[in-house]
Amino acid sequence: MTWIMPKYQQNDEQLSDGVNLLISILVRYPEIGTISFDPQNDNLKMTFLLSGIPSPQEFEAIRQLLSNSVYAYQMLEGVTGTIIDIQLSSYDKVAMLTIVRDVNTLSKGEIALVITLLREKLRERLITDHNESMQEEDLLLQEELIDNMLESMKQRQTVQSLIAIREDGRVLVFNK
Repeated sequence: MTWIMPKYQQNDEQLSDGVNLLISILVRYPEIGTISFDPQNDNLKMTFLLSGIPSPQEFEAIRQLLSNSVYAYQMLEGVTGTIIDIQLSSYDKVAMLTIVRDVNTLSKGEIALVITLLREKLRERLITDHNESMQEEDLLLQEELIDNMLESMKQRQTVQSLIAIREDGRVLVFNK
């Protein structure tokens, strides 16, 4: 069987913006294990890895906190029509907390809010890929890129599914 891969040019702005967004989010927020973009539903799926599996009550408390916080943040920002889905799955002794958000109402500030809440509530459990070489100005640059790429994604119709993962301190991006 022969597989034909579509050819992309370096100036394919839609693909480039999507790739840059996923890379910037993973570089800026080492707590996120994987992130993917689904153009059919126009959403981002962020997956966080947890050591140990939270009890159903603990997960429900975290889910409620995240949902209520995102909706409150959106209300303060004057944004309506927010779509958020929070799921927990597990494999062996690792849990995966997945947050699905629509790109049209997602903001850099909201991502930072979610990360802060997870750091507080899951401090010992949240698996993080620390990068000590990142300096404050690098982090600020990544935040600016996230802001710009999110705005670009909201204005364009992107047709390519993408997934970005961490592996040995690197960020890898693939077409799905």
